[in-house]
Amino acid sequence: MFKNQPKGLLPAALSNMGERFGYYIMNAVLVLFLCSKFGLSEETSALIYSFFYAGIYVLSLVGGLIADKTQNYKSTIIWGLIIMTLGYLVLSIPIFATSENHTWLLALTCGALFFIAFGNGLFKGNLQAMVGQLYDNPRYASQRDSGFQIFYVFINIGGVVAPFVAPLLRSWWLGENGFLYNASLPALCHEYLSLTDSMDTQNVNNLYALITQVGGNAAGNVSQFCSEYLNVFNTGIHYSFIASVCAMLISLSIFLATKKGLPSPAKKSKEETVSYSPEEKKKMAAEIKQRMYALFAVLGIAIFFWFSFHQNGTSLSLFARDFVKTDSVQPEIWQALNPFYVIILTPFVMMLFSRLSKRGKEISTPRKIAIGMGLAGVAYIFLAVFSAIKGYPSADVFKTLSPDVADSLKTGPWVLFVLYFFLTVAELFISPLGLSFVSKVAPKHLQGLCQGLWLGATAVGNLLLWIGPLIYNACPIWVAWTVFLTVCIISMGVMYGMLTWLERVTK
Repeated sequence: MFKNQPKGLLPAALSNMGERFGYYIMNAVLVLFLCSKFGLSEETSALIYSFFYAGIYVLSLVGGLIADKTQNYKSTIIWGLIIMTLGYLVLSIPIFATSENHTWLLALTCGALFFIAFGNGLFKGNLQAMVGQLYDNPRYASQRDSGFQIFYVFINIGGVVAPFVAPLLRSWWLGENGFLYNASLPALCHEYLSLTDSMDTQNVNNLYALITQVGGNAAGNVSQFCSEYLNVFNTGIHYSFIASVCAMLISLSIFLATKKGLPSPAKKSKEETVSYSPEEKKKMAAEIKQRMYALFAVLGIAIFFWFSFHQNGTSLSLFARDFVKTDSVQPEIWQALNPFYVIILTPFVMMLFSRLSKRGKEISTPRKIAIGMGLAGVAYIFLAVFSAIKGYPSADVFKTLSPDVADSLKTGPWVLFVLYFFLTVAELFISPLGLSFVSKVAPKHLQGLCQGLWLGATAVGNLLLWIGPLIYNACPIWVAWTVFLTVCIISMGVMYGMLTWLERVTK
């Protein structure tokens, strides 16, 4: 796999694994954690999630500007790892949320999320820019696409393990305190503590039934049980952030040990001092302008891909909790399917591209991105048709059903296997190749900034993530999946419309 690849590729990928570990823990638990800890509505939790994930990518622009201005990529990356570690450390402190501390504790949590987002902004885009610089060497230039795919495989190894951590620690801690896990119980506990006597009768009956199921006494002090269960339930999740701290420290250690083998743009720029005539400067300016136009065109497509794909942390995560049987596998664990598929499928995708290239039928990077948008559309066609056939109502209506009726309507996990298969193949056609595309068209003195722009496009897509849970709760859920299907199909059509121009610019 590493044949004909630069030596710095593996250390860079290993340095990124800790960040991916923390990322996938947050991706799996954040919305559900905010709901269970603070009793926030799913829409409000999704809004915080959207701003957090948008912040990660918006702040990559800041990180890119800092690194480009100082020409000190490595120091910027190190500070990013340190700041992320501090954010996870704050989140690992288990403080029970009450009506008295609700405001400042939520503010503290959001502050920790900002630290993680800012540290990620310093780290992520600049490390990707350094990987791109490895392929500025003509010896490795033809391996750029495959190099970014290999990089993508290795950074997802941490993502396979991460989604298991929080559920396992939570179940362990619940068991230590004599309780069992139930995904629906925290919301009912919060509702009871805030409403008590005015709580809907059906929901009260559902609460009593679930208390008995998890090992509590429905005839005892229900308020005391609800407080205790919420405290234990969320403390287990806090412990998972300790694992994120450890992962970040491992990444920091790897980067410090291997940074000498990675490019040093500052030194390189000092060595390359060339004088250009006015005509040459004019021609270079025109070429840079065309390259930047192409970059922004693809960034526009990327916005809509990430808007659809990153529903895995919002509406798709809620779907796994509400409509999929979770007797043996908790909903957060299904987030491991995406990085697992990345690792398994990447060699086959690379093999496909390699064989086509050898036969003289090489697929250009822009065309691969267009195909990826179509594959994402296939994932949502499947889910929309399946949900319509099953006759699933909105999630709000579904959650009012009695536990027995709701369980009888839930589907098996196979739906998630099919869904994430197509979404992951789409990701492999877009995300690593998008990074490769950016490194191809970006002017050499703006590598960090342009990688930050790619992440900035992801941020814009993430700012729209709250729309998914809003439709999911308000309409029959097939409507939500149809919205994402429409976005993917339109984006694919636009990308094909620009294909000739983009292929010409990237030659």
